[in-house]
Order: sequence, then C-alpha cells, then structure tokens
Amino acid sequence: MAKIVIIDDETGMLEMMSQLARRMGHETFTYQTGREGLSAINSLRPELAIVDLRIGDMDGLEIIERCGRDHPSMNVVMVTGFASVENAVAAMKLGAFDYLTKPFELDDLQRTINRAISPGTAAAPLLPMIPADADVGHGTVMVGESPQFKEILRLVAKIADNDSPVLLEGEFGSGKHLLARAIHDRSRRRVAPFKVLHCSALPPELLEQELFGGSSGGSTIFTRAQGGTVVVEEIHHLPLHIQSQLNAFLEGLSAKRLRGNLLAAEDVRFIATSSQPLENLLKEGRFREDLFYRISVIPIQVPPLRQRREDIETLSLHFLKNYARVSGLEIDEIDRYALDLLKNYAWPGNVGELQNAIERACTFADGKKVRPADLPPKITQKIEVTDADMAGVRHQLPIGSSLDDYIRKQERIFIRETLKFNEGSREKTASMLGVSIATLYRKMGLKLERDKILQ
Repeated sequence: MAKIVIIDDETGMLEMMSQLARRMGHETFTYQTGREGLSAINSLRPELAIVDLRIGDMDGLEIIERCGRDHPSMNVVMVTGFASVENAVAAMKLGAFDYLTKPFELDDLQRTINRAISPGTAAAPLLPMIPADADVGHGTVMVGESPQFKEILRLVAKIADNDSPVLLEGEFGSGKHLLARAIHDRSRRRVAPFKVLHCSALPPELLEQELFGGSSGGSTIFTRAQGGTVVVEEIHHLPLHIQSQLNAFLEGLSAKRLRGNLLAAEDVRFIATSSQPLENLLKEGRFREDLFYRISVIPIQVPPLRQRREDIETLSLHFLKNYARVSGLEIDEIDRYALDLLKNYAWPGNVGELQNAIERACTFADGKKVRPADLPPKITQKIEVTDADMAGVRHQLPIGSSLDDYIRKQERIFIRETLKFNEGSREKTASMLGVSIATLYRKMGLKLERDKILQ
C-alpha cells in the first residue's frame, strides 16, 4: 500500500481519482488547493502525487518543480485537459513521471498509478470495470448495426494481436480514437499503457521531444508506453523533417523485432490516425512516401456517420442511456419523430456531434422521452428549396444536409416529373433520361408503381 496525495480543484474528479486509488489498496489524501497539497506532501512524504495543471491558487507546473526539488524520490503524475498538452510536456521536462489528458479512462489512471509506484515492475491486474453494452475488447464500447461497422469489428478481432503498424483514416469525429483503443483493449497489450500524441496540439520542438527525447535523451511517449500502444493522432500535421526521423526510428524498431533483439522499453504497437487522406498529401509533397508505406501496413478507412445511417439510432440510444445514468435522469426513450430528424441530418461532426446533440437533448427534455423540440435547432430547422424550372416545385432539406443530399433530392423530383409526363412509363422515362431502368429504380430509392406515380 502506498500513500498518494491528489490535488485537483474539481470535486468530482478528485473523488473519482481517490476512489479508484483506494480500491487499488492505497491510502489517499485529497486537496483542492495547491498550498494545502504541498503542505501535505512535505509532512506525509507520499510515494506519489497526482496534480491537476489548473488549480485556483497555484500553477501545477510550480508544484511539480517544487516536488522535484524537495522530494526527488517521489513520482508526480500531471492531469491536464487536451488544450494544455504543451504544458504537460513542459511538466515532463520538470521531472513529472507521466501525464494524463482529460477525459481519461479509469484503467489508464490505474496503469499509470501502478507504474509510478512500482516503476519497472509488472502491472497489477486491472480492477473489474463497469460492464459495457457492446464490449469489443476489454472495456472499449463500440456500438452499431451497419455492414461497415460490423466489418470494422471483424478487422479489430483479426489484427488486435498483430504487431504491424495500423493507419486509421477518416473524418474528424468518425471514431478513429475509439477504434485505436478497441484494438489495444482486444490485444495482449491491454494491461500495458495506451499513450496518445496529438500532433496538431504541439509545436515541432515539443513533438520531437515527445517522440525522440530531444538532445537530453529524456522520457518519450514510446518509453512511457512500454509493452503497450502508441497512437500518433493527426499524423499529417508532422513536419517533413520529423516525418523523416519517425520513419528511421520505426525502421530501427522493425529491424530489431525481426532480429529478436528488441528491448522491453521499445516493445510497442504503433497506430497512426489522419483526418486527411495521406495518399493525396503524397502527391502534393506534404507527406513522405517511405513513412506512409511504413505506417500503413494495415490501413483502415473509418466511414463518416452519414455513410452508415443504420448506426444513428443505435448510437443515439447508447448515448442517451449513458448520459441518463451519469446525470441521474430518468430518460429512456427517443420520440420516433425525433429519431427521424436524427437519421435525416448529415452529421458533419460525425459521432462526436451526435453525442453532443443527445446530451443537449437530455438536458432540455421534460419527462422520460426526448422530443424534436429538445434537439439542437440546426437538426430540426430545414431549408425550403423552390425549383423555378419545375413549376415552383418545393422541397425541404434539414440544415446540415450535404450537397449530395440536395442533388439526390433534385434527381428524384425530376424523375417523378418526367414519369408523369410519360404517363408512368418507366421505359420511356429511362430512355428520355438516358439511364437504365435499374438506375431509375436506384435513384428513386423505391419501387416505381404506375398508380402511385400518377396520384
């Protein structure tokens, strides 16, 4: 059992971290101000301190600096928000053992505590977590019904224990981070660290520091992920000279793995993500060809939500259930008209936007059901389009609809008007439009029956 001092001015976060550490068998001491926390560290002499970067009365970096000076044998873990990753790297330079970015998963915190208290020893078995609805691996929840989603699940199971690099490409919010986590959690590396480097959040000098340790040869994301998984998110943001360094570094690890002389500190699984197609960047000279082929041994395209609309209802109900449980609300249903609006919206922000929309709807809902009025206005509002070339024909599209949605709508209206002109003859209509009857059916998205067309 170890003594752990936790300093965080958020009551909920403080209690959550303390509760987990106590479940692991440690003695915890919690403080909401930096001065109280430092005083406790000086008197208690704990084995570990967990410090939030943003504390009301002090800067977390100042606390880490003092701890490094006055208590060099004690490890310090920094907790920070995504926007403060740069400061977290600065904390590593001051001597912090590691850092966690909010929101983090409980098993990440547990692994970090295990390693900080007993560095170099095997990690203790993970505590049982709250059961998930659709457990892909060992704690990561992925839900969906679409063929694309099921194919991704099949790939996760197939490649989880393969050490080859993985490249995940897809739009912002499409679920690349969750998929990387699922690969890790399904693998034999699941009890080891899962470390993420956000390339878009750091300047080049700090990216080099995190990846290679810099001139001082300090801690890197690879050494902190020993035995686990390193995820380099938005890798297309890496400057070309760092791409060259990363390619040489990964080439060296691959050669050592093949020779069987890979050091324990170098044994990691590498996953990269990008919201831009890297092959397009190759043609523009913005991404190195050698690095592209090295990191894309196993390429996976993560489709946007608008291309797997079958998943919208399943995801909506999943987010509804989770938010209701966390917030203590008794909301357990989504009105069918609200579901129709959700299904017809284009979701430019993908799964992340859907999650935020459901959280907003739960906040505004009265009773146990989410209704259309509870949804964000951009989902419920529509644009009315009048076609001057077709006798004032009108149709409506939800705000956020894509250009493809508008074109499909226009095609259907034009086909219907042409069918009426041809008195419902599909053959004449197809010939007039210069398409096959099969194409006519597909573009209409329904069975064309003469009596329905002429109504």
